Amino acid sequence: MNGIPARFGVDTAKNVFAIYGVDKFDKEVVSKVVSRKKVLAYFANISPVIIGIEACGGSHYWARELSNLGHEVRIISSQFVVPYRHKGKNDINDAQAICEAIGRPGMHFVAHKSEDQQSILMAHRIRSLSIGRRTALINQIHGYLHEFGIVVSRGRHKLKRDLHEVLASDKLPDIVIELLHGLLIALIREEENIEHLDSMIESWAREDERTLRLLELEGVGPLTASAVVATVGDPSMFKNGRQMAAWLGLVPSQHSSGGKSRLGGITKRGDRYLRMLLIHGARTVLLKSSRGTAKHQDWIEGLRLRRPDNVVAVAYAAKQARMMWAIMMGKQQLTAS
Repeated sequence: MNGIPARFGVDTAKNVFAIYGVDKFDKEVVSKVVSRKKVLAYFANISPVIIGIEACGGSHYWARELSNLGHEVRIISSQFVVPYRHKGKNDINDAQAICEAIGRPGMHFVAHKSEDQQSILMAHRIRSLSIGRRTALINQIHGYLHEFGIVVSRGRHKLKRDLHEVLASDKLPDIVIELLHGLLIALIREEENIEHLDSMIESWAREDERTLRLLELEGVGPLTASAVVATVGDPSMFKNGRQMAAWLGLVPSQHSSGGKSRLGGITKRGDRYLRMLLIHGARTVLLKSSRGTAKHQDWIEGLRLRRPDNVVAVAYAAKQARMMWAIMMGKQQLTAS
């Protein structure tokens, strides 16, 4: 090591890690590859420094481990790293780009996630996967029955009812009945798995104080509340609620030049799953507004006079994101006091 390192960029992998370090004058002092087993031992012998890691699988684990050693760990999105890679792509060049990117002023970083946050987000992802498999099974059953001239009702509950009747009849060959019975069993298992995951997520949501406070918002259920708390983590990384809405891709995109401001559709940046949950929740609030029972009915109906329902739903989702930020910041202030 030629000097005292002030900042490191670490390119993580399964077996080997590329490490690139610079001193306070941005002069290279370290450029090496270390095996996975020796990474923690290497940084344990170094005075607290800034360490940059690209957001990827395992980045939050390494952020927790390196933070426990006293280092300041910054997780950065890969889209902000690419512009600083000036040479061909390899592990050392990636580490160098990470090291340079985390030192730029105004750079945005990913908040660290705890094990609890990662666990509940894992449940959300598995649930989404099961819903996709359930939809595929339903479509597959509809398609196979249609090939034999049988059309059943739409909707999964009616489908199971009609499918039981089809399986009990003698309209289809024995092999087809056996195969459809297997698809039905698989469908039931997916539904049971989804119910179990829903129960698990709801149980976690009822035990977390921040999630309970978010549940007081109209159009927010255990799924949305738990996903927001687990994904956002520390709301203080946003200066205001609009920044959080922008982080979720719920604000208009800008195409401004020459002093003329032009706004387009929403940016759709950030977590697609979280944005979907917020917009679906907003649609339920619009339905309540149509019945005259929504809390923000005047605001919603006033916007409906000027904009289509889809635009209103997205606008209300952005409004919900801002209110969520305010609630979570209030919780943090209470904790700090």
